[in-house]
Amino acid sequence: MILKAVFFFKKNYEEIIFQIIVSISLFLFYSYNQGVSLYNEPGTEKIIPYELSFFCNYMVAAMLINYVLLPKIYSKKRFTLFFVALALLISIVILIDEFVLEKIYFPDTRGVYFPGILFTLIETLPTIVVFVGFKFAWDYNKKQSEIETLKTLVQESELQFLKSQINPHFLFNNLNNLYAYAIEKSPKTPSIILELASVLRYMLYDCKEDYVSLSKEIMHLKNFTALYKLQIEHRGDIQFNSGVKRPHFTIAPLILMVFIENAFKHSTASQSENIVIHINIDVSEVGELLFTCKNGFSPIANTNNLSKGIGLINVKKRLHLLYPNAHDLKITDSNNIFNVELILQLKPIETC
Repeated sequence: MILKAVFFFKKNYEEIIFQIIVSISLFLFYSYNQGVSLYNEPGTEKIIPYELSFFCNYMVAAMLINYVLLPKIYSKKRFTLFFVALALLISIVILIDEFVLEKIYFPDTRGVYFPGILFTLIETLPTIVVFVGFKFAWDYNKKQSEIETLKTLVQESELQFLKSQINPHFLFNNLNNLYAYAIEKSPKTPSIILELASVLRYMLYDCKEDYVSLSKEIMHLKNFTALYKLQIEHRGDIQFNSGVKRPHFTIAPLILMVFIENAFKHSTASQSENIVIHINIDVSEVGELLFTCKNGFSPIANTNNLSKGIGLINVKKRLHLLYPNAHDLKITDSNNIFNVELILQLKPIETC
């Protein structure tokens, strides 16, 4: 029994302290009002012993409502039973008030007559209602905190799930390319393996956090582009330019990689020659990143799904989760050019 009490206190000590503070505050306010109504002279208000008895009667009723009727009956949608129990409880409070406490403390005055239900309710209900109101406020704040915690956990789980989808997607595409080069016994196969290892090392070990340094991410994108450039050889024009005035910012890893991968995938799928892919990254001094990725495609090939696919769906979800109201993504295709333009407001690297 003692262990249960200790466990209950540890679990609910914040609410217990809150209720104690509320009870003391309400009692002082109640006593002050009672003193004013009794003496009707400024400066004569004081705490009178009988006030504690009346106040405890109301407080016990409020606690029964807060911790028995509401959680045990009302929350289970047994509304008829709840209102019957509430009416019975208020009736008991009135009976104790008028026929017990009044008889004890005012046997010759207020204890002689019953002033009526309406007058007694006006005297009884305010204190109980305020107690219940504070309990509602506490539960509401607690529920809001739980909802925010749940949202955070769901967001973290979703981000990890989206990352886990990106990595196999990238690996699957490149292993197919590597397999083709190995069958042809291309001399570039070892270079492709090294580039692939470098990229995978970054994806597996360096980008486990939600945000990484911008300089690391740009270096990864350069390696990533070089990996594909080795495969294209002299069949096209591949350009990667980055103008970063201040690298002291962070960015969500693997966001930009999806657009670059799609550019190579769709260009090489629709064209065997004259492949054009231009990638540009600019970051202003205030951390506004402008990313553009343009690639050509053949109108003869099926381009209906250029702006769709698992990669783009995932990256849009990640942008929504990590950069709410801090990004602008535009994807267009016209004149045989597929264009991605992304504006991100980056976060600075936190310094100790």
